[in-house]
Amino acid sequence: MADLHLLTVAQMREVERRADASGLSYAQMMQNAGRGAARVILERLGRRTTKPSLTAGARVLVLCGPGNNGGDGLVCADELAEAAARDGLSMTTQVYLLRPRSEDDPVFAPLRRRGLFVADAENDLRLRVFRQLVAHADVIVDALLGTGVSRPIDGTLRDMLREVRASRPALVVALDGVTGMDYDTGTLDPAAVPADLTITFHAPRRGHYCYPAAGACGELVVVPIGITPAANESEVRLASDRWVRERLPARAPDANKGTHGSVLVVGGCADYSGAPALSAAAAYRVGAGLVTLAVPPAIQPVVAAHLREATYLTTPGSRGSLSIEALPRISEWIVSARERHGLLVGPGMGQSEPAGDFLAGLLAQFEGEGRRARMVLDADGLNLAARSPDWSSRLPPSTILTPHPGEMARLTGLSVAEVQADRIGCALRNAAQWGHVVVLKGAHTVVAAPDGMAVVAPFANPALAVAGTGDVLAGAIAGFLAQGLSPFDAAVCGVYVHAKAGELWREQHGDAGMLAGDLLPALPEVLSRVRQLGRRVTGAPGAG
Repeated sequence: MADLHLLTVAQMREVERRADASGLSYAQMMQNAGRGAARVILERLGRRTTKPSLTAGARVLVLCGPGNNGGDGLVCADELAEAAARDGLSMTTQVYLLRPRSEDDPVFAPLRRRGLFVADAENDLRLRVFRQLVAHADVIVDALLGTGVSRPIDGTLRDMLREVRASRPALVVALDGVTGMDYDTGTLDPAAVPADLTITFHAPRRGHYCYPAAGACGELVVVPIGITPAANESEVRLASDRWVRERLPARAPDANKGTHGSVLVVGGCADYSGAPALSAAAAYRVGAGLVTLAVPPAIQPVVAAHLREATYLTTPGSRGSLSIEALPRISEWIVSARERHGLLVGPGMGQSEPAGDFLAGLLAQFEGEGRRARMVLDADGLNLAARSPDWSSRLPPSTILTPHPGEMARLTGLSVAEVQADRIGCALRNAAQWGHVVVLKGAHTVVAAPDGMAVVAPFANPALAVAGTGDVLAGAIAGFLAQGLSPFDAAVCGVYVHAKAGELWREQHGDAGMLAGDLLPALPEVLSRVRQLGRRVTGAPGAG
């Protein structure tokens, strides 16, 4: 299966235009969409054995708007009725229109010929018929507003959605997306009715993976409509096992610790001694050969007690924060580091004045030989860097930045709400502006490259919303970077493996109670699973 692209509304329109120009008409695409949606709905009805009414005698109400999304709904309704007649199902399909359709409308006329019950809002006084239909429906299909509508919902449409929300049908299905979502940014109108199942066509849109709309989609199913996917449909893709597997570093049987690179974790303070230890352990768990820590002398014994496998750059002094006295040893490591290395700066560093002076001094090191540093800047490293107006130009090229929304707000001068209102767009714009790889953390983490490419993680896991999981992620990214992956590939692999480790934990324990350290043993297990999925089983030597 091809990797999924995430399209904007404009990109999807261009894809459809090219398909039409190549001989696949808009009318045929609508027929394919409606028929595909009906097949998915019938399959889901057959699965829901807990409610007998949904396997026999289901009452389906299809709500159709005046545009193409409504046309998809009309074709879907006709196909559902056809299936019921053909297979002897006692399922009933009814249609309710936001506005009347012409009797000779090519997607409406078949419903009339079939004798389906159809009503419309313009001829329904006080929505009396609508309320009765909704009250008795087992399944409601939302085909009211499609991708081209972004105005606030009001009037009759708002009243209709209020009735649907109050009725709580057994299954709500949205075609393309729930009415009221922005398909580019994921913003959601307050009147929107969350779906149990969203059926979108050809490819997902960006908004399907951006909250709050992502939280209203339910299960997302992509139905092909006859368009041949093109390699250049979109610069934004959805991460997958295959994408990551093709980029994971090879593990040679005759390898040694130097083969798989070295990581230096710079961070920690008296208040946050666990963060650098979590990062260092994660770098080891994803395959780095040697991990070294540069932490304040006061916490080095504490960190060492929890991480026996690491080595240390002992720095002068006894303070509980990194200071400029640590710079010579760190600079020496950067200059002497071989090609395969990853420098992680920031976990648990704190924002004290000495830490700020240290980071300012470190940024000054990234000239000459220091420009070759392969770097991840995380946590308080980002917060301290944001204090300097020219911070992005002082970092080595293609540094990996790992902000959560609050840190992204500080880096950009935006509010958190503005960052969250268009996560993919925000990550792409700033990656291009800064010349660095941006990992915008959160539900459906976005990894954006300076060249305009982005990959979105298909995971949203509340169990990961706990202190320390970001330190594990930063260490995993640095570990992949040290093994020779490009900054972008290292960031995506780190994000994906970290998120899948979270999913593995959630499968066993639920949505709450995770400790960041619980992710560490899951990282190599996930790597093994991703690699195994790509292996072909072959016969023993000499087998036929």
